[in-house]
Amino acid sequence: MIAQVLIKTTRIAAALACSLSFATSSSAEEVAAKKLFGAQTLPAMMPAQPAGFYSKGCLAGGLAIPVDGPAWQVMRLSRNRNWGHPDLIKMLEKLALDGKKVGWNGLLIGDISQPRGGPMLTGHASHQIGLDADIWLTPMPNRTMTRDEREKLSATSMLKGDSLYVDPDIWTPGQAAILKLAASQPQVERIFVHPGIKKKLCDTTKGDRAWLGKIRPYWGHNYHFHVRIKCPADAVGCKGQEPAAKGDGCGDALAWWFTDEPWKPAKKPTKPVKPKIVTLKDLPPVCTQILDAAAPASAADVTLGLQ
Repeated sequence: MIAQVLIKTTRIAAALACSLSFATSSSAEEVAAKKLFGAQTLPAMMPAQPAGFYSKGCLAGGLAIPVDGPAWQVMRLSRNRNWGHPDLIKMLEKLALDGKKVGWNGLLIGDISQPRGGPMLTGHASHQIGLDADIWLTPMPNRTMTRDEREKLSATSMLKGDSLYVDPDIWTPGQAAILKLAASQPQVERIFVHPGIKKKLCDTTKGDRAWLGKIRPYWGHNYHFHVRIKCPADAVGCKGQEPAAKGDGCGDALAWWFTDEPWKPAKKPTKPVKPKIVTLKDLPPVCTQILDAAAPASAADVTLGLQ
């Protein structure tokens, strides 16, 4: 009798699992993509490829940067966003080590991408294809921080109060040096900073100013800078940006940020607008394969050490 009950229970469980599997696969395209990609804890074991655009895509073959390095520490470890395309991870490690040569103690690395890229549950609209990284404008301390410290420590704003201008008591030549070094990397496409930081660089940079053209003003970014690299040459499914405008970017385009126009509150629609849910079908078709791909045995197997 007990055996019959167990057999019957097993059959019911198997049937239920099968039906749930079918429901999941048949409705996957209707689920918010951020939930699907946010649930992935390890990357797709596929050749490294960014698929789509920085704010609409996914990542195959992502690698993790070690959470501790000789010249960097990864912040907010609970987010599991220290994954990126190998080209970006290698560039970050090199930037961290070279930063020592220009007086920057080390990088505090914020969000890069999720293990398989894609939309995030919270935060960024970009960072989806493993080619974006946030770096704090706070220098790394001379010790290894605890996991708890990395969750709770706040980055330091470079601005004076609520103004649009850099605080001279906080800004140092070190911030300028690491930004110049980052912008000088050949694979870097753009670096986003607060307009006040861009203005500070425009006002104080002497001699070579070519690198300033990659430094782009944008809302926020007063605590960190956002590095974006180009699509790798062999990344056929990666959609890049138009190159940054020629020149140092310190003219009229920058002056616009110091008018009222950029800071006006957005007009509220007369009727409530239902937010659009980005689903898997909104992303490049290969993102379905990337979600379904096998994962490595552990994160340690796909963490990029120094080369």
